[in-house]
Amino acid sequence: MKRTEMLILAGLLFILTPSLYADVRVADTFTDNAVLQRDREVNIWGWADAGEKVTVSYKDASVETTAGEDGSWLVRLPAMAASSRPENLIIAGNNTLTFQNVVVGEVWVCGGQSNMEMPLNSWGQPRLACTEEELSGDYSFIRFNHAKYAVSTEPQSTLVTSGWIVCKDGAQAECTACGFHFAVRLAKELGVPVGLIHSNWSGSNINSWIPIEGWDTPQLAPKRDEILANNGDCGQKYNAMIAPWTKYTIHGAIWYQGSANAEEREFYYFKQKALIETWRKIWNQGDFPFYWVQYSGFKAPSDDPAETGSWPGLRDGQGKCLELPKTGQAVTIDIGEENDIHPRDKFDAANRMALWALANEFGRDIEPQSPTLREMKIEGNKAILKFDHVGAGLVIGKKCDRTPMAIDWNGKLQRFALQGANGTWVWGDAKITGPDTVEVTAEGVDAPAAARYAWQMNPAGANLYSAEGLPATPFRTDK
Repeated sequence: MKRTEMLILAGLLFILTPSLYADVRVADTFTDNAVLQRDREVNIWGWADAGEKVTVSYKDASVETTAGEDGSWLVRLPAMAASSRPENLIIAGNNTLTFQNVVVGEVWVCGGQSNMEMPLNSWGQPRLACTEEELSGDYSFIRFNHAKYAVSTEPQSTLVTSGWIVCKDGAQAECTACGFHFAVRLAKELGVPVGLIHSNWSGSNINSWIPIEGWDTPQLAPKRDEILANNGDCGQKYNAMIAPWTKYTIHGAIWYQGSANAEEREFYYFKQKALIETWRKIWNQGDFPFYWVQYSGFKAPSDDPAETGSWPGLRDGQGKCLELPKTGQAVTIDIGEENDIHPRDKFDAANRMALWALANEFGRDIEPQSPTLREMKIEGNKAILKFDHVGAGLVIGKKCDRTPMAIDWNGKLQRFALQGANGTWVWGDAKITGPDTVEVTAEGVDAPAAARYAWQMNPAGANLYSAEGLPATPFRTDK
């Protein structure tokens, strides 16, 4: 064979023979425009050939590792201060991957159903959840990564997503409205970029977001077996849309879900508790902060003081999760909509969650929690109600759209009810008698047995607030 022919044959063999070395790959969570969590070690991970050396570089940091026998690798970049200056994230092995415009700031997971998924453009409906400036302005200090709908019976390592998107030139129209307003508040207060992991599904049941190991409790195991026996979804959305993120370094999570589970009422507590605890365990980043929106009013208000519906119990189940460390609840009974399960006011819901983050994580001297009943005492025909978390004191407030709550100096407290000895509920005459105290009487009730506040599907007109503008938490004492 002539030398020329040998060279041609060698070239063909080189082209047709698979490479001895596989390309280094990185998790789908890393793309151009990504946000890395500040002030803590940052996990970067992926796959390569077993034994292949992999180097990850960002700014002045460069970390090398060797892929394990299964080809997986993970490095931890050293903790970095927040920076909005774009830099390249470079992963080099047999090949080199370069991701541009990567910044360092706050990273938060945004989970739940339609009220978290609702984007700034309100799915094209005329009632925008934002201003026109927010919809089209330059908010490039916010980036979001929107996981596409997917389910799996097993936890996945890959993600269906379009990657990290910068909130400018109208791209934020598809960003979660609740997450966007949360991010704007943090960014303005802290002066850092914010990244939102946007993994949620309209109409989804919390069942689908609880990892399968989270069901192994005395309360949930029977439910799990029943659901699975009927081909139900336990953890399948978690497996496809959250599990691929669980190595990503984050600061915390915000959550807006519950209407799909409303009929379970107080039992929702066990499910949300399991979700929080199991996410934290799997993420292996300690008890990261977890804040949620307590459901607001829905359907026509009732004039019956004994009317409840399913949502008061759901709200109670949500509120019980405050017993877990580093949790917080945004009470929103003042921003509901009678004919729409999706309140248009995502601004207040988001900002009330942001208060928790600012107070608990960033040292701001503010009271993030709504007034909460501490105790009830009976004095003759009066129910004396004492509250915690009143801030500068209890007030009668008036809320309108996104404007701050205004004190209603001539107002009258609404939606308080007392139960008489015969079990009948009667609307109460309530008044503020001290910074943390409300007294309630009711016609015909000489010896109150129990009290309720805003304990209805839609407690329209409920108007007890802290002076800081946070609505009092609905409660009942008849438990």
